[in-house]
Amino acid sequence: MGGVGPSGSERGPEQVNRSELSGPADLVQARDVYGGVHFHGGEASQGPPPRQLLGDVRGFVNRVEELRALNRLLSDGGRSADVTLSVITGTAGVGKTALALRWAHSVRHRFPDGQLYANLRGYDPGQPARPEQVLDRFLRALGVPPTAIPADPEDREALYRSRLADRRILVVLDNAATVRQVRPLLPGTDTCLVVVTSRSMLSGLVTRDGGRRLTLRMLSEDDAVTLLRRLTAEYRSGDDPDELTELARLCARLPLALRIAAERAASRPLMPLRELIQDLRDESALWDALTAEDDEEADAVRAVFAWSYRALGTSAARLFRLLGLHPGHDVSVPAAAALAGVPVSQVRQALDALVTAHLLEQNAPGRYQLHDLLRAYAVDQVRQLESARERQAALRRVLDWYLHTTDAALARTLPFNRTVPLDPPTDVAPLAFADGAEADAWFDAERDNLVACTRAAAADAPRTAWRLAALLRSVFMHRNAFDGWFATARTGLAAARALGDRRGEAEALESLGKAHFQARQLTEAAEHHRAALAIRRETGDEHGTAVSVNALGLLGLRHRRLTDSLAHFADSLAIFERLGDRRWQALLLSNLAETRYELGDLTEAVALLDRALPVQREIGDRGQEGNSLFFLSMTLRELGRTDEARAAIEQALAIAEEGASPVWLAHWLVEYARVQRALGRPGEALEAAHRAATIQRRLGDRSREAMALDGAGEAYRELGQPDQAIAFHLRAAATHRQLGDDWQSALTLDHLAAALVAAGRPDEAPHHLREARSRLAGFDDARAAALRERIEASPAP
Repeated sequence: MGGVGPSGSERGPEQVNRSELSGPADLVQARDVYGGVHFHGGEASQGPPPRQLLGDVRGFVNRVEELRALNRLLSDGGRSADVTLSVITGTAGVGKTALALRWAHSVRHRFPDGQLYANLRGYDPGQPARPEQVLDRFLRALGVPPTAIPADPEDREALYRSRLADRRILVVLDNAATVRQVRPLLPGTDTCLVVVTSRSMLSGLVTRDGGRRLTLRMLSEDDAVTLLRRLTAEYRSGDDPDELTELARLCARLPLALRIAAERAASRPLMPLRELIQDLRDESALWDALTAEDDEEADAVRAVFAWSYRALGTSAARLFRLLGLHPGHDVSVPAAAALAGVPVSQVRQALDALVTAHLLEQNAPGRYQLHDLLRAYAVDQVRQLESARERQAALRRVLDWYLHTTDAALARTLPFNRTVPLDPPTDVAPLAFADGAEADAWFDAERDNLVACTRAAAADAPRTAWRLAALLRSVFMHRNAFDGWFATARTGLAAARALGDRRGEAEALESLGKAHFQARQLTEAAEHHRAALAIRRETGDEHGTAVSVNALGLLGLRHRRLTDSLAHFADSLAIFERLGDRRWQALLLSNLAETRYELGDLTEAVALLDRALPVQREIGDRGQEGNSLFFLSMTLRELGRTDEARAAIEQALAIAEEGASPVWLAHWLVEYARVQRALGRPGEALEAAHRAATIQRRLGDRSREAMALDGAGEAYRELGQPDQAIAFHLRAAATHRQLGDDWQSALTLDHLAAALVAAGRPDEAPHHLREARSRLAGFDDARAAALRERIEASPAP
């Protein structure tokens, strides 16, 4: 069973994925790998190695001994068998990140398989990065498609370590607060090296994980003065050495503060340094009077921040403090404009001013981020200088911008999935997208920010929170992004309940139901879908009721409770016919056709699909059209209309290629292989099954990979190579057992028995046939009964 539907008929990991398709597949050979099966050729290219290091630091001075200590970690082969973890510790602003990046850039040629970088944001005023989020980003960088990234954190760690095995990769983990943030990100191989920076000692990484700690002290007075000279040399000359020394002292000899002070001096080349120093002394005295902290370094840094901040123009200063309200860890130019309530052209000038003053970092083209200390200072300033009303207005502007831009992106990528109607935006100008690829790129860049915005909206704009979560459901569903999906759906549910918004509550429950269904957590899926259905019936939401009833039909298909599915789909269809919703009518006709096919009512299945397909073509629902063609091919093939089946499945594959969807392509290729076998072309069938299994392995859909392996086994048997067939059937059967799929297990075991007989090993077949018969005990449909009869009629069941 199983089809692909962008809205309403999603099964398991059947979501859109727009990554590049693999090239032509080579033939398959069985080897004693991964339980007896290995593919040669046809694997997806890993692409270029990741190069994620931030840019090297300008004006870096000294740290010669520290760089030598790091160099000692490397042997002549580019790594050390004894030390694979370095922990750079030191106070805030002392230059830990600068040292790590300077050294990483100097040795990156020793790590030809790539460099990974993550800011763990351990000391950021907002949410720190969670290990599972970082693993998701790292796995993507290592060539794992989003749909293949496991939801379970332990499985994610295992896949990460597998990807790093025997590869020489440098991993930089910046701004870690705890050992728990770091440990899941450590490779399991001595070919990789990890550099961690932290204000904490992270003793556990040293004592338990064998890390070597390098404590970074403040710059010496001479080095601090040298840094000031280097950063100002092009703009100033003749500064008194004693005055430079005094400026370095006021900055506590911390590189972060020194760089900001140097920029202030460089931007005023005609102003005597003694006057700048007096300004800073006055700022420092004011800060001392306002704070009771006994921390000279922290006070010096904050005094420098205030000194530089007060020199900003009005618009730049306002933007700086408003950035403290932005929920995400970085911000784009249009989002900054929405936050400030000004045009993009105006906000660019303010952003440039902040970057020039070293109060903001540009971390990618068009994207900016605050150092965690500067973010804390911005938060402090916005609370002091902006009224509660102004703060709320700014936050709501940026949240509305994300909400409406998400809706605009969905209009390009998944137009049938925009289930939450929005009022036109008033105070913001959301982005417009030229095509689906541009919209997908925006989703990829803003994914973490969208999760953060949903959380931030829950407290200040709960209606925005549940609507944003409802829109993001489709985005995360088609990427298998379970972390963000569950987080936003749960946030949306809490927000809707806080408002008493029953429609929003039902939307969030539906999202959680779909997330659990896609994660193969069927009990939880049923609970949430039934809860959503109860609310929709109670509130008289006919459209929502029909959607929830359809979801129960899909659960019935997954459990192979086909009579229940038939009833649910028929009930849902009746509602959509009454509402006049043609798209959903066609979708339900297709779901009914799949159910009729599974029940063996092939003529009725064809009739239903003949009604669905014209509508899907007329409205341009290409995904559902392809799905219906897939079901049509299966049905026509079993009716003996093989040429017509081939035409149908070839049309479906063309849609998958056109939409650049490996999810559709891989699933539908298995049916193409069956059609080729029915046409007496087992060689072509084998190639199709191989390509399907290869793509499914990349996508991480173990169930469908096993179906493709089983199809490859069938092709091998027809090619007269039963021993190869046995290896593939054994692997497929093992996977189906692990997943608890009795129906697919029974089908595969029946095929395995046939291969054993063909290989001259009939005495081994009865054991597998008995297991197949046992697994069929829970099914009472005609197709299951026919399989039972065939097994019982075999010579030795």
